[in-house]
Amino acid sequence: MDLGIRGKTALVCAASKGLGKGCALALAREGVNLVITARGPQALEATASEIRKHFKIEVKTVVGDITTREGRDAALKAAPAPDILVNNAGGPPPGDFREWDRDAWVKALDANMIAPILMIRAVVDGMIARKFGRVVNITSGAVKAPIAELGLSNGARTGLTGFIAGLSRTTVRHNVTINNLLPGPFETDRLRSNLEFNAKKLGKTAEELRRVRTEANPAGRFGTIEEFGDACAYLCSAQAGFITGQNLLMDGGGYPGTF
Repeated sequence: MDLGIRGKTALVCAASKGLGKGCALALAREGVNLVITARGPQALEATASEIRKHFKIEVKTVVGDITTREGRDAALKAAPAPDILVNNAGGPPPGDFREWDRDAWVKALDANMIAPILMIRAVVDGMIARKFGRVVNITSGAVKAPIAELGLSNGARTGLTGFIAGLSRTTVRHNVTINNLLPGPFETDRLRSNLEFNAKKLGKTAEELRRVRTEANPAGRFGTIEEFGDACAYLCSAQAGFITGQNLLMDGGGYPGTF
């Protein structure tokens, strides 16, 4: 299926590893030129080289932290008028809310709510003027089912979700859609660090906890970054112009709700 976005340009944040990399790979397969960002130059260049090897597209790299003003400025300098924006940033650490002071909350909100909003603000009017734009925010399944030890993430990402619910209804008539992808357990560094955190808390090994979690998931496994990227690519497609303000949960059926 041709997604109708060949030759477009996508700015994919935090794309050197994990879910961001999955999105970058899927968009590259569709012929989308990329500007990818990450904090670590080595992993970023390795991912860029991998993409260039397999796909005949242009790939630019920007080293920087997208949760900072300097990181956002650098990304937008390299991609001032993207057709597609994939917002992504690592989540705040797990813990007990009693341990988090105001600075911890502000840092979480800056990274996982305010930063993506500012990125959207920087590019959305250009998308509207060109009559095409796709924004995908990588948030978390915790927006649907909060995870106790991830309270900072629960709060910040839910705030972003509420903001997007309103904004997305004002841009869609211009063929600019804004949607959220909500990952559950995917094979990423973030998942592995959370397994380690909870294993120590429960007096188990991370491998023991992994077995318990995979067996408890209806799919019997964790997701892959390729599956996640494919979903992102579809939301960025020409065919997805009637989908906006939605929260697509990808968790192997782990969330037990009807709605």
